[in-house]
Amino acid sequence: MKAFIFAAGKGTRLQPFTLKHPKALAPVNGIPLLERNIRYLQSYGIQDFIINIHHFGQQIIDFLEEKKHFGANIQISDEREELLETGGGLIFAREYLEKEEDFLVMNADILTTLNIRDFIKYHEDHKNLISLAVSDRDSSRKLLFNTEMELKGWQNTNTEETKLCEKIDDLKALAFSGIHCIHSNFLKLMRRRGKFSIMEEYLDLMKEHTIKGYQHNALFIDVGRPESIIEAEKFFK
Repeated sequence: MKAFIFAAGKGTRLQPFTLKHPKALAPVNGIPLLERNIRYLQSYGIQDFIINIHHFGQQIIDFLEEKKHFGANIQISDEREELLETGGGLIFAREYLEKEEDFLVMNADILTTLNIRDFIKYHEDHKNLISLAVSDRDSSRKLLFNTEMELKGWQNTNTEETKLCEKIDDLKALAFSGIHCIHSNFLKLMRRRGKFSIMEEYLDLMKEHTIKGYQHNALFIDVGRPESIIEAEKFFK
């Protein structure tokens, strides 16, 4: 299975590091996030990667060449001309993914101990269009699921904005962990073009297609701020 790693973002929350470097190269105990996540996925047998770049993108290219691509097959989706966000970035890289039955998508700026093998098995066994790794943790933005773990909405607890596909009682609110497993049919169903968030497409498609959450209790850290790097260094040596 191929894995697409989102590494193009500007990482403004991670300043001052990102004033001179891409966030994907932020070190945790001396090891860049991108290296940690490539090796993490390799530990589950994944050897084919697509990595998108924008902000200080040449540094990522140089880093991968220096590391001899970690012995993996790595293709670069070059967004240096325009940052396309997660949805636009996926469309832009579709030529690398559309021949796959399923593929993984992962944010570069997270660290987790999630068992990817179990996550992929869940996705394949349930024949989902999309499977989303989620957990019960503090977050201002939550995905809403019914008792069958089908995606039914989204909410922002700070702004009180809510998007629902239907009115259902007892929806479970869970935080997204930045890891998706996607059937390639999704690429044909996406309606938007240009710059957009992939979550917008999920919320449109949840009415007619099977998008499910995979709830886990694994360690998860969003390494998006300097203080979260300090936290991550306690657990990832």
